[in-house]
Amino acid sequence: MKKKKVPIRKCINCFEQSTKKTLLRIVKTKDNEVFLDKTGKANGRGAYVCDLNCLEEAIKKRALQRAFKIEIKEEVINKIKEDMKDGK
Repeated sequence: MKKKKVPIRKCINCFEQSTKKTLLRIVKTKDNEVFLDKTGKANGRGAYVCDLNCLEEAIKKRALQRAFKIEIKEEVINKIKEDMKDGK
């Protein structure tokens, strides 16, 4: 029997590699809408962070903006932070 391959992703801030399920996914859709993907299956470009601390560092370093190649508004960032604080 074949073992199922476990997808590995890298945090855009600390570059730690981990399984896809343990990281939090932030998505940019074709309409340039950015949000926290709680399901891990939303359509669009994904960027992964370990936790809220890594997200805040990534914002300071502009790593999230570089990953999506767009400017992200303050209210969008605040909404993502709120969603993370409320739980996965």
